[in-house]
Amino acid sequence: MQMSEKIRSSNPSEDSQTGRALLNLREMLLRGDFSPGERLSELPLVARLGVSRTPIRLALDRLAHEGLLEASPTGGFVVRAFTFEDIWDAIETRGVLEGSAARLAAERLVDDSELVVVRRYRDELDAMIRSTDGDNSIVAPDFDSFARYLDLNEAFHSAIVDLAKSPMLRRALLHVESVPFASPSSLVYVRSKLPRAQEMFAISHEHHHALVEAIEQREGTRAEALAREHARMSRRSLEDALSNTNILSGVPGASLIRMPAGV
Repeated sequence: MQMSEKIRSSNPSEDSQTGRALLNLREMLLRGDFSPGERLSELPLVARLGVSRTPIRLALDRLAHEGLLEASPTGGFVVRAFTFEDIWDAIETRGVLEGSAARLAAERLVDDSELVVVRRYRDELDAMIRSTDGDNSIVAPDFDSFARYLDLNEAFHSAIVDLAKSPMLRRALLHVESVPFASPSSLVYVRSKLPRAQEMFAISHEHHHALVEAIEQREGTRAEALAREHARMSRRSLEDALSNTNILSGVPGASLIRMPAGV
């Protein structure tokens, strides 16, 4: 069963309400409207979101499936707290899955025309981080273009997974990426605020080019290693951000992280 099927009913209106409830609740969780360990009850959420109990119940079930909530021994759900070990493991798992996707993309590539989309995203990302001063150096995206950069980065990663031609891999990645800070773009903003921002964007840019080249050349083992190394940049960004919690706290999902002692 696909994840989307878990919230589907026979009533289109109810499906729409469930979708809205799911999006709103996920946003509220990542924004910090609820504290880790807080119990979520259906009736207060019905009043808060303006939908009936059934869509709320289905949305809560879905968020528990994603890992943002967990079942309470007394019934219902509580907001999950994440340790840094949880996040490290999620990033590492994403790296393994994205590595497998890159390898399969290289092995299953039939025609060069299949690379048109991923090349376009690569080139658009490239253009956004090239200096306009004439020296062709790498710079972090400016504030006005950052949202576009994040969208392109997500699209680039998604296009690699598309090339793997594996719905099962995509479902597994969607599940892992529900953990705060585990998705490909979740720590890009953090990276842009760190002292080594220019260096890290340059490395990420190089990874994007090398990944596409490895897939073009049908070099599955190389593509897998590059994708795994690229995912580990998220861990490096998070480790660097621990020295500046003002940066970290501005990222969606930070309120769900159980900070180590002394941070």
